[in-house]
Amino acid sequence: MSISDKDVIFEDNHLIAINKRGGDIVQVDVTGDLSLEDMVKEYLAKKYDKPNAAFLGVIHRLDRPVSGMILFAKTSKALDRMNRLFHDRKVEKTYLAVVREQPPKEADKLVNWLLRDRKKMITKAYNREVKNGSRAELDYRVIGELNGFYLLEVKPLTGRTHQIRAQLAYMGCPIVGDNKYGYQRGSHQRTICLHSRSLGFEHPVKQEATLLKANLPTDGFWEKFNSLL
Repeated sequence: MSISDKDVIFEDNHLIAINKRGGDIVQVDVTGDLSLEDMVKEYLAKKYDKPNAAFLGVIHRLDRPVSGMILFAKTSKALDRMNRLFHDRKVEKTYLAVVREQPPKEADKLVNWLLRDRKKMITKAYNREVKNGSRAELDYRVIGELNGFYLLEVKPLTGRTHQIRAQLAYMGCPIVGDNKYGYQRGSHQRTICLHSRSLGFEHPVKQEATLLKANLPTDGFWEKFNSLL
C-alpha cells in the first residue's frame, strides 16, 4: 500500500494533510501492518528526493476503522505548535457519522463520563461522574436521512479515546459497521461509517485561519450521502 497525490488534501512547507482510508493505521502497532506515517514518509522522500527520509511528526490520530482528515507536521516547529493548539482545544474538529437509529433530537449536546476498559479495548460511557472517568462532550446535529440511514455532523469538544463511538452508542445510535459498540454487524472492510470531515485552526507558522476538508470515501456507500451535503 502507498499514498499518492490524490490522497493529499493540503501541503505546504510546514504541514501535510491526508485523506486517510478506513482500515489504515496511523502509527505502527502490534499488528506490524504498514502505517500511514510510514506511507507519508515514503511519499515525501520520493517527491523531494530525500533518500534518508523526511521529517514527519504525528500530531493526532484516528482510530483504524475511521476515515478522513489527518494532519502531520513536516517541521519540528510546526509539530510543537500544533501539539499546543490541540492541547489547548484551539482546533475545531468536525466528523460525519452514519447511524441507523433516528437520534432522539435533531441537535443536542451530549455529556458523558468515559471509562476505558483496557482488557476489552473499548470505552464505556456513563451519564454520571464515575471514578477514574473522563468528562466528554460533543455536539451533534442531524444533516438528513437517506434510505433509512441518518447522517450526523459531530463536533467533539473534548478529545477522548473512542469518544464519538461510545457517546453515540450510549445515545442509542451506534455507528453503522461499528459492532464493537453495538451495531448489529461489522463491515467486511473492517471500517465504520465515521469520517473526519474537517479541521479548523490558525496556521502554526503563517498565523492564518485555515480550514481543511476531506472528501467522503468512494466505497459504494458513503458517496450516496454527498447529496445531503
